[in-house]
Amino acid sequence: MGDEIASDYFSQADFKEFKQRLAQETALLKSMFQQQAFSKINNIAGSELEIWLVDKQGKPASVNQRFLQHLNHPMIVPELANFNVEINTHPQALQGSVLADMQADLEQTWQYCCNTANQLATQLIMIGILPSVKVEQLCLDNISNINRYRALNEQILALRQGHPIDIDIQGKDTLKMQHGDVMLESATTSFQVHLQVTQAQAPKFYNLAKIVSAAMVALTANSPFLFGRQLWDETRIALFEQAVCVGGSDLTKRVTYGICYAQDSLMECFEANYRRYPVLLPQLSDQSANDFPHLRLHNGTIWRWNRPLIGFDADGTPHLRIEHRVIPAGPTVIDLIANMAFYFGLMTALAKQDDIEQQLPFNIAKHNFYQAAKYSLDADITWRNGQTGNIRNLLRQQLLPLAKQGLESLAIDGNDIKQYLAVIEGRLSTAQTGAAWQKAWVKKYGNDMLGLTQHYQNLQNSGQAVHEWTLNA
Repeated sequence: MGDEIASDYFSQADFKEFKQRLAQETALLKSMFQQQAFSKINNIAGSELEIWLVDKQGKPASVNQRFLQHLNHPMIVPELANFNVEINTHPQALQGSVLADMQADLEQTWQYCCNTANQLATQLIMIGILPSVKVEQLCLDNISNINRYRALNEQILALRQGHPIDIDIQGKDTLKMQHGDVMLESATTSFQVHLQVTQAQAPKFYNLAKIVSAAMVALTANSPFLFGRQLWDETRIALFEQAVCVGGSDLTKRVTYGICYAQDSLMECFEANYRRYPVLLPQLSDQSANDFPHLRLHNGTIWRWNRPLIGFDADGTPHLRIEHRVIPAGPTVIDLIANMAFYFGLMTALAKQDDIEQQLPFNIAKHNFYQAAKYSLDADITWRNGQTGNIRNLLRQQLLPLAKQGLESLAIDGNDIKQYLAVIEGRLSTAQTGAAWQKAWVKKYGNDMLGLTQHYQNLQNSGQAVHEWTLNA
């Protein structure tokens, strides 16, 4: 969760003091890595789901403050725009009935949210980009009443020396425009998956999270339309990267796939945070340096598609997590849990194999990711040792069996493995992701974004996995 800050105004003295404390905490973290002082607990999973509030017609409803007051739930918090909120789930150990438990927990929370929204004549949608959102709605009038978000907008524009943000996304259609604030980022809603790992595992799992990002975005694409234009199958990837761009090279992009694999330690990422990224939110904290308040806040303003995190076990022992950010929200809860099952199983299985980074150079893995974001299951990619082909075939023939092996090695309930991976198999067999269904709907009914949103929402409310959706009105 993004912690609130006390003010949206900062002096130069704040920036100087924050940088000094960031240096101290970075040095402290480095010593902890050297001492191997992190938690030995691993295979703990959690998630964050960003969702839209909409009115009865499917248009964004700017009521998140009222909604959250009625909801009164500590795990549900505001997002950048006042028509978005985020549902956080409780971390759980990856064993036994965890997948079914995660589904039951998320469905219960989702239903509670839907019931509360109905009391406000509002509805909820989980989707990567809301088809019905209009550019004029992505404005500072609709920013959440949160200091953190106002300050982010001001500091990003300051780094851009007041220049507007340039958007250039080319797909079937083309979108070229300029925007005067960071609110375009609020159009990109995600399902972020967390995995706690040991210090020894961390570099391997971090690299694997990058490697499997192409497969995950191809399998889960759900954002083909923005402002009535058909762009990438997962347009959210391009839009987020450009919406908070501060200029400069790949070394200083705030939203990034990265520039290399980790070599020896996740400390490499935190050192890069200190060296390469200007501070955006110099909120000074009274917390102990052992809690890394300044380091964690700074890390929270660098949105790597796979982001290393410092957290704490229940007994206060610091731990390492990897946040996988490439998956869009939606289409349904069972789709989300199936996506998690596939990801955790695949990561676990691949971690037992040697030399995958040598067999798949970083620049090829990065190219695969953007090809998958553009074309989802139709993407052609390069896999290990130069093997090339369609990513859907790779998923069906190699990666799905690996995911099954990984889940079995975690001692996940056998019936649950069968149930959730059947959802993935169904999606691959029909080639129907959320993006594919949306494009097929527009091909049949025309470029009616409100109609698309309403039909999507009706099917989402049915609870059927997306591969079972039809185009019937």
